[in-house]
Amino acid sequence: MQPDNYEHFKTLSEKRYSVRDYADTPVSKQQIEKLLDTVRLAPSAVNRQPWTFIVATEQKIKEQLHGCYSREWFQSAPVYIVICGDHSTSWKRPSDGKDHCDIDIAICTEHLCLAATEMGLGTCWVCNFDARKCADILSLPDHIEPIVIVPIGYAKECSHTPEKNRKPLTELIRWEKY
Repeated sequence: MQPDNYEHFKTLSEKRYSVRDYADTPVSKQQIEKLLDTVRLAPSAVNRQPWTFIVATEQKIKEQLHGCYSREWFQSAPVYIVICGDHSTSWKRPSDGKDHCDIDIAICTEHLCLAATEMGLGTCWVCNFDARKCADILSLPDHIEPIVIVPIGYAKECSHTPEKNRKPLTELIRWEKY
C-alpha cells in the first residue's frame, strides 16, 4: 500500500463511528446499490459468499423492524440493511466443523461500514435484536439467519468524530507466542 493510501485508510478507520442520530436526508437506491456493489467484494472463507442483503426503505417494513430493536435512535435511520447468513452454503473447517458464516458476515459488515463512511454515510452495527422476529418480518427461509442490522443514513451534524476508546497496541500484540 502506498504511503498516501495507508494514511487515507487509517483516517477512514478513525472517522468511522457508530452513528446513533440520523438526519432526515434520504439515501438513494443508487447510493445503496453502489455501496453494496463494493461490499459484495469482501472476502469470505473459500469464497462461499454466504450473505444476502435485505434492504428496508419502506416505512411499513421499517416500523416492523423497530419491534426487533426498540431503541429510539434506531428509528431515525432512513435505511436498514439486514445482513443475513446462509449456514447451508458457508464453509465449515474440516478439522473441527467450525462454521465461518458469522465470520464472513462480520467481514462484509465492516466493509459496508467503511464504504459507507467513505461515501459520507453513517452506520451502526446492531446485533442485539430479536432475530426470530426479524426473520418472520422479512419472510426468511429457515436456512437463512439475520445476523446483523445496519442502519444507514447521513449523521446529524456533529462538530467532530467521537473519541474512540481503544486499548493501546502494546496490550494487543504478542510476538511469536502468547
